[in-house]
Amino acid sequence: MDKPTLVLDKDGQGAFIVMDAEEQLGEMVLKVDDHNLIVYHTEVAPQAEGKGVAKELLNAMVAYARENSLKVVPLCPYVHAQFKRHPQDFADVWNTTGSDTVA
Repeated sequence: MDKPTLVLDKDGQGAFIVMDAEEQLGEMVLKVDDHNLIVYHTEVAPQAEGKGVAKELLNAMVAYARENSLKVVPLCPYVHAQFKRHPQDFADVWNTTGSDTVA
């Protein structure tokens, strides 16, 4: 399994992708703007479930947010659940008001 790779278009829309050779094992769909990283959806292929793929995507996304001084708006249920479950781990990047203002 490869490390997550970020793919963004010129408008800041894209995803973190985890591949295994030619097969996509997971993706975290997001958008990056001036101050926020908005996470919409995380999906892991059935054959990769339970192997830590979602956690790898989460870790890569949070590291990217920290490196780029972005706040995360966790619209994705998985990311939101992890932020709520471990608030001390994500307090520095969690935009707790962004979900009310982002479409």
